[in-house]
Amino acid sequence: MMALRGVWQYDEPLARYTTWRVGGPARRLYRPADLDDAAACIRQLSPDEPVLWLGLGSNVLIDDAGFPGTVILTAGALNGLARRGETRLYAEVGVPSARLARLAAHQDLRGIEFLAGIPGTLGGALAMNAGAWGSETWSFVDRVWTLDRWGQIRERLATDYRPGYRQVQGPDGEWFLAAELVLTLGDGAAGLAQIRELLARRAATQPVGQPSCGSVFRNPPGDYAARLIDAAGLKGLRIGGAEVSEKHANFIINRGGARASDIRRLIDLVQETVERRTGVRLVPEVRALFGEMQ
Repeated sequence: MMALRGVWQYDEPLARYTTWRVGGPARRLYRPADLDDAAACIRQLSPDEPVLWLGLGSNVLIDDAGFPGTVILTAGALNGLARRGETRLYAEVGVPSARLARLAAHQDLRGIEFLAGIPGTLGGALAMNAGAWGSETWSFVDRVWTLDRWGQIRERLATDYRPGYRQVQGPDGEWFLAAELVLTLGDGAAGLAQIRELLARRAATQPVGQPSCGSVFRNPPGDYAARLIDAAGLKGLRIGGAEVSEKHANFIINRGGARASDIRRLIDLVQETVERRTGVRLVPEVRALFGEMQ
């Protein structure tokens, strides 16, 4: 059996790894040394061990009771990033989306400027086809590398997947490890200027700097979740330390001392209220790791 080269932590509080700053302890947390080490770790786990891959924790709500299995931490660990050929970038899943966008612009590669405003890693962007300002991650993916429950690494083409709005369908039982993106040669200075513009727009319209997960709900067809929540008069609604943002209604922020249960109850209340008043059932895009919201 291959010796692991990463770092184990036990009963590690997950609130420090999520952008909402909530969540109980992981029974075990592993920081892999590289992709092969991550695969070796998976091979040594029991087949029925619950496993959570966690990047910057920006699209996840973890139970106050914690996670009863193994968390594989990718941020700061699986962070390989390199140019391949004239228009291709290889990136591992722990690379922050903002770093990927800026590196592309510095390399005079265009197309993924929108990723600068996504508050997570490439792994999360791949898993949910993250998008903003009319662009989506999978529009640029050529191939990915994945890991299955038995620790086998595979290379797959983008054609093996069916990306949709905030979701991707593909082979079951595999986690993303890395991707190769195909971009367009262009003016990197203009790309950096576009990034600055997008970030300024984001700061003007979203509660940047306050603990949140980003957007909580998917936009329903032909409408915006934020508009429906605002129209229902829910801005500023609070449960415990969780509050519907006054700045952007599709954000729930931790005003201080919030628990995961507060956020969950507030999500439920927003859903119920909007549906009662408009007939639209909002669908959370955040991944909730407890109860019936899983």
